Amino acid sequence: MTDTGLTRAAAAADEKTEHDWFEIAVAAALPMAIALLALFFYLKAPVFMTANNWIAISVQVSALMTISIPFAMLLMAGKIDLSVGSTLALCGVVAGLSFEPLGITGAVLLTLAVGTGVGLINGVLVSSIGMSPIIVTLGTLTLIRGVAQWLAPNPIFGFPEEFLVIGYERVLGLPVLTWIMLAVIALGAAVMTLLPIGPQIVALGVNQRAAFLVGLRVKAIGVGLYAATGFFVAVAALMSISRINSAPAGTLGIGVELSVLTAVLLGGIPFTGGKGSVLRVVLGVWLLGMLSNGLILMNVPTELSLMTTGTVLIVAAGLDVLRSRRG
Repeated sequence: MTDTGLTRAAAAADEKTEHDWFEIAVAAALPMAIALLALFFYLKAPVFMTANNWIAISVQVSALMTISIPFAMLLMAGKIDLSVGSTLALCGVVAGLSFEPLGITGAVLLTLAVGTGVGLINGVLVSSIGMSPIIVTLGTLTLIRGVAQWLAPNPIFGFPEEFLVIGYERVLGLPVLTWIMLAVIALGAAVMTLLPIGPQIVALGVNQRAAFLVGLRVKAIGVGLYAATGFFVAVAALMSISRINSAPAGTLGIGVELSVLTAVLLGGIPFTGGKGSVLRVVLGVWLLGMLSNGLILMNVPTELSLMTTGTVLIVAAGLDVLRSRRG
C-alpha cells in the first residue's frame, strides 16, 4: 500500500473511532442524566427517592408513556402525529358523555373506536394519499379540539365509581395505571424486537421508496401505525379521566404532543426516523416525569417549570441535529 493509501486508511480508522466514541457518549447521556437528576432532587428533597414517590411518578407518566410508545414507532417509520393531544381530549369527552347512555363497556369501546378512527383518518391522508404528516396532523389537531369543545363546552364530571377504580386501585402493590403502562411498554418492545413488522417499520424510515421496491406494504404499514397511535391515545384518555374524574375539553391533553415529542427525541429517535429503541423512549419519558415531579417537590413556580420543560425540548432537538450531522 502506498503512503497515501496508508494515510487515508489511518484517517478512516481515526474517524471511525471518533464516531464510535460519539455513539457511546450519546448512548450514555440519557442514563447519566437520569442518575444525576435523581441525585440532585434527592439532595433538595429527600422524599424524592422514596418508593411511594417513584410509584407516584409512574402514575404521573402512565398516560404519556402509553402515547409515547406507538408515537415512537410512528416516528421510526418517518411519520409524525401532532394531533395526539387533541385526540386525547376528544376521546375523554366521548367517554364522559357515553357512560350514562351506554354503560362502562359501551363507553370504553366507543372511545377506543373514536381514537382508532381519528388515527385511520390521519393514516389515510398521510400514507395513502401522500399528504404532509405535519400539515395533516396540525389540521386535525385544531379540528378535533374544536369538535371536543363543541361536544362539551363545559367540563364533564361524575363518572361511574366502577370506572374510577382504574385511576386509584392497586394490584399487587402497584396502581392499575402503572400496570397498564408496563403492558404497553412490553407490547411495544415485543413488536419492535420479536415480530417481523419491527424491522419493516424501521425500513420505512430509512428509505420508503426502497422499502416499497423490496415488497413491503408501505401504505398499509403507515395507516396501521396511525390507527395504533389513535387507539393507544384513546387508552391514555381513559386512563387520564379515570385519574382526575373529569373531562375538560378545553384543557385535557394540552401540550401532550410536545411532551411526547420531547421524550421520543430524548430517547434517540431521529425526527426523520429510520432507527430507535422503545426502551430508550421509556427512559426519555421517565426523565420528563422525574423532572416534573422533582420541580413540584421543590415548590418551583409553574412558569419556571414550563421554561425548564421547553429547554429540555430544545436540548433534545439539538441532540437530534447533532446525531444527524455525525451520522
